[in-house]
Amino acid sequence: MKHSPVIIATGGANLASLKFALQRLGVTAIVTEDADQIRESSHVFLPGVGTARDAMRRLDAAKLSRIIPRLTQPVLGICLGMQLLFSASEEDNTDCLNVISSRAYRFVKNSDLRVPQMGWNQVWLNGDSKLLTGIENGAYAYFIHSYALPLVTCTRATANYGAPFSAVVEKNNFYGTQFHPERSARLGSHILENFLAL
Repeated sequence: MKHSPVIIATGGANLASLKFALQRLGVTAIVTEDADQIRESSHVFLPGVGTARDAMRRLDAAKLSRIIPRLTQPVLGICLGMQLLFSASEEDNTDCLNVISSRAYRFVKNSDLRVPQMGWNQVWLNGDSKLLTGIENGAYAYFIHSYALPLVTCTRATANYGAPFSAVVEKNNFYGTQFHPERSARLGSHILENFLAL
């Protein structure tokens, strides 16, 4: 029997805001690094703020980097957490969890675009996903990131910041949002509700 949802304690500053967003939906999630609690949970949130290397070091130290890719319940990577689901990141040349084959790259600075991207951007649907049920094409979500992921076969929504990048991915029971649903108002609440209904 699966227990309540968990938020993996990656040390990111968005842990509290994610927990509060879930509480607004009537869901209490445990923040933990305990492998047994994570295995036994109904849903797993993998948030992340900071650097890929620091996040992977924390997962390695907690012996979670081998466990997460083998989970069978729904897993949602958020922002850096989504990037960690991929093979690697250009940030400090970091090896990640390798659930999805591709590599995060740094946005190229130019006179028109600040790095990091910080603020609201449109999300464009790109294929069917239960995570995106009821989401309007072109709706706005809140992003804050310096690294992004290219379009891959499991991309389910895109955004554009100088060039298109993956905003939502889905591979089997693994999902990812490059934006922060806990900061994305109605769209974000809808995404979290859809995820918890999986």
